[in-house]
Amino acid sequence: MSQPYLLSSPCLQPEYPLFIYLPGMDGTGELLRPQTQELENYFDVRCLAIPLNDKSNWDTLTHQVLKLIYSELGYNPQRRVYLCGESFGGCLAQRMVIQAPHLFDKIILVNPASSFNLHPWLNWTSQLMNWLPDYCFEIGAQALLPFLAAVDKIANGDRQKLLNTMRSIPPETILWRISLLREFHLEERKLHRLTHPVLIVAGAEDKLLPSVQEAQRLVRVLPNGKMSVLPDSGHACLLEEGINLYKIMQGSNFLEAS
Repeated sequence: MSQPYLLSSPCLQPEYPLFIYLPGMDGTGELLRPQTQELENYFDVRCLAIPLNDKSNWDTLTHQVLKLIYSELGYNPQRRVYLCGESFGGCLAQRMVIQAPHLFDKIILVNPASSFNLHPWLNWTSQLMNWLPDYCFEIGAQALLPFLAAVDKIANGDRQKLLNTMRSIPPETILWRISLLREFHLEERKLHRLTHPVLIVAGAEDKLLPSVQEAQRLVRVLPNGKMSVLPDSGHACLLEEGINLYKIMQGSNFLEAS
């Protein structure tokens, strides 16, 4: 079975802080593209890619990705690391920072899916997917699009890329990653011990997950947590035109002085 790996831009910038992006359910890392041009002016960006046939549990996936980051740091273990997890990746990011808190300086969580098992209706609905025939998943990608994204705010090319990405994920991979979300659990006392600055970005128009509620919960638990609510944004907010992750971080005083 293939293992996760990190995608990097052609131009490496070791003098900049490392920015690690953990993707949502698609696992491709490709959907950060609308943000990378701006981010690469200030960070050395890496995007995690999880192979479609990967069926690692949370412990294995956490270990594998931490190993990749240790390898990236190489001979410069003091390099500053920003960890950004979106949706599914927001769950992975929380596990990673608890497992290796010394490795990271700042954490960004974008519509984290850590609220999934806190809401019984999401659990019940997701379990029904186990009974669907495979052809329903491809048809369902088009039907799910309005819940996943504020479609009118995404450029045509990015909208098509999102749809193609959703259609490319095999049903067994979708079911496996949803099963991981169902079993995801972190004790709040472990989160409360974290002293890292954490920024939670939440789309107020997220129709897939109660992201604003989850942001509020995390801010209550995390000693140095703050949130930024995007009033008109959906779940896949980083694809939306007018949304600039770097400027969101800047506006939340989340960046270090150059």
